[in-house]
Amino acid sequence: MFSHVMLGASDLQASRQFYDAMLGALGMAPGVAHKNRYFYRGPTGTFAISTPINGEPATFGNGATTGFIATSPEQVNAAHAAGVAAGGVSCEDPPGWRELGGGVRLYLAYLRDPAGNKLCLSHRPARAA
Repeated sequence: MFSHVMLGASDLQASRQFYDAMLGALGMAPGVAHKNRYFYRGPTGTFAISTPINGEPATFGNGATTGFIATSPEQVNAAHAAGVAAGGVSCEDPPGWRELGGGVRLYLAYLRDPAGNKLCLSHRPARAA
């Protein structure tokens, strides 16, 4: 459904360091620079950070969350820790299992990047046969 997600960055280098660390823990290569942007390309889409092209300050969306898939709870924890160590801020509950009802169970961690964008790292285990 989506081709890409791009988030604004007030301090492009601080955001690049954050995403290189956090996404690196998810197995992604460091961002590739193009003008005032960094692109992270994966097999299912592209994620990017950019200073706003209109010259205004970057702002985060109130109520907006960008989610990233992890292959295991351990990978969620590693990406969360890498993000916090690289200037992110943990938010909401600590990383852990969440029961969503209907037998749906996810392992989630939330944090904010250096520009205040809210991110979710998630692992959905395979359903039992």
